Amino acid sequence: MRGIWIAGAAALLAGCVGTPSLSGTMGAPSFASLQEMCGGQPVDYGSDAQSVYSTLFDAYVGSRRGKRSKEDYCALQTGLAQQYAAHGASSDPQARNQWVAYLTTQRAKALSWRAAVDPTLRGG
Repeated sequence: MRGIWIAGAAALLAGCVGTPSLSGTMGAPSFASLQEMCGGQPVDYGSDAQSVYSTLFDAYVGSRRGKRSKEDYCALQTGLAQQYAAHGASSDPQARNQWVAYLTTQRAKALSWRAAVDPTLRGG
């Protein structure tokens, strides 16, 4: 039950901010381009690709506008890849729940990075 709640929270967070498609749109890099920024091999996140892309895109906006370093961005990206390999690709529900919880936390972090530079995400 907790996994369903966490998945719902991640979907809600993902829906809060308009994110371009995985192939990119005008002015937005593709998912593959974002993954290549740190020099690693692109990861196939399967059905979680859009949520991971939303996270990476928001973190990219925050780092591109100078509030976060490329090192911060790459650390977030590396952490996502490692956690997905360890838990997200698993068919074990408990491991998947750990992945979803981690992704939700990273999504919130990326949104805060973007909100620091994007006035449309600030309340008030």
